[in-house]
Amino acid sequence: MSSSSTVREDDSLLSRSDRLFFKAESFLNLIGGAVIFAVVLLAVANILGRKLFDLPVDGYIDWTEQSMAFFAFMGIAYCQRQGGHIRMDIFVGKLRGRMLWSFELISTFIMFVMTLLLTYGSYVHFLRAWTNGDSSFDIELPTWPAKLIVPVALSLLSLRLALQLWAYTRAIIENNDNPVGVPLIEDVATQAAKEAATVSGASVDTEAGLTGENK
Repeated sequence: MSSSSTVREDDSLLSRSDRLFFKAESFLNLIGGAVIFAVVLLAVANILGRKLFDLPVDGYIDWTEQSMAFFAFMGIAYCQRQGGHIRMDIFVGKLRGRMLWSFELISTFIMFVMTLLLTYGSYVHFLRAWTNGDSSFDIELPTWPAKLIVPVALSLLSLRLALQLWAYTRAIIENNDNPVGVPLIEDVATQAAKEAATVSGASVDTEAGLTGENK
């Protein structure tokens, strides 16, 4: 399942690295959001142009297809940092302490290896498009920019996963119940309070809202 999470911070090198990566992740996520907004405007222009003036946007399908890679991958590392990816934690959610962080370490390592393989494969795919000059069918829009963003986003995700491996390893060694640099699951009350604060603009103290396994 996906759940709302909080990430603890301190003055350690790990936490400073986490915040530095988060700035880059937030920037890419912002670009992804801007692309979604641009696609919405493009769709509106296409519909109104076709309906009112019988003049649709030239290459609308091509532009939409190319933009999908941007808003599908630009926020992937940001979502990982926030603990927003869907996961099945029926078993892991019942673990505590070193046992919990050991399982998180194993699963994160598997994700790390798979992401490295996907990064390599997507880069090869981009390189092929760049070398062959691949383009879309309608307006011959070059496809390499959309294909390039995939290995770039996956590379940042690999760095995020590497940092989380560091954090989980440190948590196991120190037997830390509330490690920094990794998403800690919040209880239902805190999640509801944060959602309410998003609407009202108020701040929420998440330190007391961690679930039992993270206290």
